[in-house]
Amino acid sequence: MSKTPTLSAESASVDEKRSLNAAQEAEYPEGGLRGWLAVAGSFLVYFASFGVINSFGVFQTFYADGYLSNYSPTVIAFIGALQITLLYVGGIVIGPLFDAIGAKYLYPVGALGSVLSLVALSFTRPQHIYQQFLSQGILFGLVVGFGTYPALSVVGQYFKAKRALAMGIVAAGSSVGGVCLPIMFSRLFDTIGFAWSVRVAALITLFCYGVAMLISRTRLPTKPLPPLSQLIDFDGFKDPRYLTLAIGSVLVNLGLYSPYYYIEPFAIQYGVSPSVHVYLLSMINGVSFFGRIIGGQLADRYGRMNILCPATLLSGILCLALWLPSRGAVPLVIFACTYGFFSGIFISVSAAAVGQISPVDRLGARIGTFFLPTAIATLVGTPIGGSFVKGGTKDEYHHVAIFAGVMIVGGSILLYVSRVLCSRNLREKW
Repeated sequence: MSKTPTLSAESASVDEKRSLNAAQEAEYPEGGLRGWLAVAGSFLVYFASFGVINSFGVFQTFYADGYLSNYSPTVIAFIGALQITLLYVGGIVIGPLFDAIGAKYLYPVGALGSVLSLVALSFTRPQHIYQQFLSQGILFGLVVGFGTYPALSVVGQYFKAKRALAMGIVAAGSSVGGVCLPIMFSRLFDTIGFAWSVRVAALITLFCYGVAMLISRTRLPTKPLPPLSQLIDFDGFKDPRYLTLAIGSVLVNLGLYSPYYYIEPFAIQYGVSPSVHVYLLSMINGVSFFGRIIGGQLADRYGRMNILCPATLLSGILCLALWLPSRGAVPLVIFACTYGFFSGIFISVSAAAVGQISPVDRLGARIGTFFLPTAIATLVGTPIGGSFVKGGTKDEYHHVAIFAGVMIVGGSILLYVSRVLCSRNLREKW
């Protein structure tokens, strides 16, 4: 007899928690002062973190031209690939950690680790590639996720109807960083040298994280850490929409970053003036800013998947129809701008599409786990592109463009399959 009230109380407690979670999921502020401050803070985190990652094309050229000239482009490309790969792998743990404790304790780890990584890189020596692997590839890749995943997830807690726009603004921070930092590195390498250029980036990173920690607040209450067996959330892969979207994203990411890494050496092969080719990477990142903002707006209005699929398909077509036959400055500039726009839509809207089919209380975990298979693609994608470039001839760079285009187009087809699984009515907002 005494057990009945206890069970009823426990049942009531569970029901109350479920009701609270349902209410929190249903009621989004859709902005407000805290919401937009969170967007601003996340923008700065993306500026510092992905700004450095998106600058690796400049490091690739700098390393290949002299600093690490004893090593092949494929080996050098693995440094940049490791950054993105470890970032994605870390998401399977960092995402659930955010769901449990919020951004308050994760941002300092990302800030301190990123600054230490860049300072360590500034002390590396030429022709000692293991030093760049350890500092720029492994250490930076391991810690940068402690900033990027909370930055995206905290914004998702404040927005639902405008989530794609808000996440697009955050993702645009990486575009702005990808414009400013490559230009900064390319100029400072020739003036104050490699070491102090990287230290300047460390100071910028510290400032951005510092402001973000002051103005960003997690909206949902914290909760106890889940047991290790529940820390990684693979339940999303039981949903065919989630699974197909993840596989399509893997294929897209196999080719997505090849233009970021190889457009500058491609341009050099065709005699494009240094006054142009050093800005091609910044052009991709710069126009990507508009793609991420406009793509987010369109996604909120017409549906995330409805915008994601055609934008990704166009990115692949551009590699095959414009980058591949380019022979001079004008077509390469056009390609850099158009590819930056449409690939920017994929980068910003894909996370919002995952959020659309994920429960809000597991948003961090689902986004983090979603990018785990993508880590494999980013690890091998750009090095595969580099493997085509053995002698540095023009034809070899054409193979890079073909590889990138075919992978992106193939991935876009699977994204479309995921869209159909959401609803066969293509006019419906998904």
